[in-house]
Amino acid sequence: MDEVFRALADPTRRSLLDELFRDDGQTLKALRERFPMTRFGVMKHLRQLEEAGLVVTRRQGREKLHFLNPVPIRLVHDRWVSKYAEPWTAALSGLRNHLEDTMEKVFEIYIKTTPDRLWEAITDPEMRSKYNFGARQTSDWTPGSRYEMSAPGSRVLLGEGENLEVDPPRRLVQTMRALWAEDVKSEGTSRVTWEIEPVGDSCRLTVIHDQLREGANDQLFGGWPMILSGLKTLLETGELLTTPGSLMYANSGAPVGEGTQ
Repeated sequence: MDEVFRALADPTRRSLLDELFRDDGQTLKALRERFPMTRFGVMKHLRQLEEAGLVVTRRQGREKLHFLNPVPIRLVHDRWVSKYAEPWTAALSGLRNHLEDTMEKVFEIYIKTTPDRLWEAITDPEMRSKYNFGARQTSDWTPGSRYEMSAPGSRVLLGEGENLEVDPPRRLVQTMRALWAEDVKSEGTSRVTWEIEPVGDSCRLTVIHDQLREGANDQLFGGWPMILSGLKTLLETGELLTTPGSLMYANSGAPVGEGTQ
């Protein structure tokens, strides 16, 4: 968190994050055109944002695209904003999920655990429900197999999809069709990729949610920061997040609320 605060202390770096919030997945050239500084200066700021985990990059052909990663900010939020204060904080600060003109969302987080343990947390229905808003995801986890998302004690599906690639404990690629509310059913099918990379005694987990319709309903991707924060909390401390909505399906047989993956 020290690196996050140091990165956010500089107004230029905050402006870079604002630019990615406005238009995610930009090249260095595109970002350079928005700031009165050299290419090297922009690169230096982006490097510090990457080191803090606030920006992640992906190669697309010859271009290197930069994406805003909201997970570290969500972790700061979860640490200091209580479940009682959150509704007031959101109202006062105007926090909301932003509809962005992009087809891809990238989230990255470091978790002190092993690849096998992280894979288990992603694929085991009981463990998944502890950080995925209380919803279970069941499958036989073979390539081409189907998976279903549901709330405990309910026959109503919250989501469904197909496991396109299953490579434990490194990579899982799935289609996703949201069913938890009428206004997301019409969005059709998108794709979610989980990539696990061991780093020392920890793992870097990258979640890529793509094939989204331009201007897609933010319920489809807005829940990822809370999900990944909950996953990190569970594996590192054994505890559950209790922020509003974090376990919205845990004690109910019917869908309520929004934002489940």
